[in-house]
Amino acid sequence: MAEEPIAFHRAVSRIEDPARNFSENNAVIPVTRFDRGELHRILGIYGRMVAAGEWRDYALDFLEEMAVFSVFRRASEMPLFRIEKRPRLRSKQGQYSVIAAGGLVMKRGHDLSQVLKIFDKKLIRALAD
Repeated sequence: MAEEPIAFHRAVSRIEDPARNFSENNAVIPVTRFDRGELHRILGIYGRMVAAGEWRDYALDFLEEMAVFSVFRRASEMPLFRIEKRPRLRSKQGQYSVIAAGGLVMKRGHDLSQVLKIFDKKLIRALAD
């Protein structure tokens, strides 16, 4: 049996907007992403928590309105935490937030380093056990 390539298709938006007909105007869908410095900070925390045995897996989602770094204890579970970047909230509450599994916003702010300090307490507790 010959192997056929797998075709990946972009999900279709439920809202039809004539300005977003990309086949006609060849526009690119805007996507929110973490930049290199932000990923470096997030992966630094992630690496320390993996070394402490608290976290085991992660997922990255880049959507139109937000970028999400999800942290898992096991790959088959719901994420323990989500680190979100929402640029629309930049001028209001801050574009970065850490959200727990139940949806509780643990910390929100304008500076990613300050928002990620919420994990320092958890890391100290994990290393003490």
